[in-house]
Amino acid sequence: MAALTPVSTASVPTTVKKARRPRPRYWRGAVLAIAGLYFITPLVSSFVFTVHVPGQGVSFQAYSGILSAEGFTESLFLSLSLAVATIALALLLVVPALVAVRLGPPRLRAVVEIVCMMPLVVPPIALVTGIATVLRWGPEHFSRTPLYQTFLAVQNESFPVVLVLAYTVLALPFVHRSLDAGLRAVDVPTLVEAARNCGAGRVYVIARVILPNLRSSLAGASFLTLALVLGEYTVASLLGFRPFAVWIVTVSGAEARMSVAVSLLSLLITWALLLVLSRAGTGSSTAVPAAASTTSVPGKE
Repeated sequence: MAALTPVSTASVPTTVKKARRPRPRYWRGAVLAIAGLYFITPLVSSFVFTVHVPGQGVSFQAYSGILSAEGFTESLFLSLSLAVATIALALLLVVPALVAVRLGPPRLRAVVEIVCMMPLVVPPIALVTGIATVLRWGPEHFSRTPLYQTFLAVQNESFPVVLVLAYTVLALPFVHRSLDAGLRAVDVPTLVEAARNCGAGRVYVIARVILPNLRSSLAGASFLTLALVLGEYTVASLLGFRPFAVWIVTVSGAEARMSVAVSLLSLLITWALLLVLSRAGTGSSTAVPAAASTTSVPGKE
């Protein structure tokens, strides 16, 4: 019987390299702390200014009198109404245009992008000057024509349509960037072709196939537009209207603490709406890939 040869342990490594522990990066915490102080310090200072009255101590009168302040409810409701209309109009213009250029020649994308980015080049003061010039054409040249009533209707103080049109132009760059980023992550030609093969019409394809895949982009574009409308002052002020931002500046002359308190509350309202839009954009999608369907789809053209 052959003898067993002992196995040499010389070739077996006796040391194991210890895994490197990640070094604590204190600079990240320092950068976050500095950024937090940069944003929080003005808010805390503003809050202290609203509640501290020299010679009287702490008082919340600036906040308790907001709801009863003249013009607060009307201006806030007007700005929110303008924001909703602007979001709807901007999405109605940009979504079909971007889907069309995704399906059409690639050179059209550059043209659409340049057109949507133009408001970043034109200053708002130049835009509102042009709008005011056009609005003066009504009484000067169209006073005896039915078109004169249109000039009056778009300047109705209860709901100025001219502001919706101006805000839509100003919001085009932000809406375009947000939706373009979402469409880059979606294979639009394949989805559209699959849906069309199943018998879906163009409207159905956009509403039930494309839009559910753009929920995050739609939420981002809506929030940016909302923030733009709530904070826009130049166009509304020069055209003589009084939405929320103009009302804050107007009331600051008589009630400085109340104007700062309203500004802080507007930030809270904006953050709350941001959370709502974020929830809407990150919710579970119910979209079903068009290629998975083998039955006919309503809206066949």
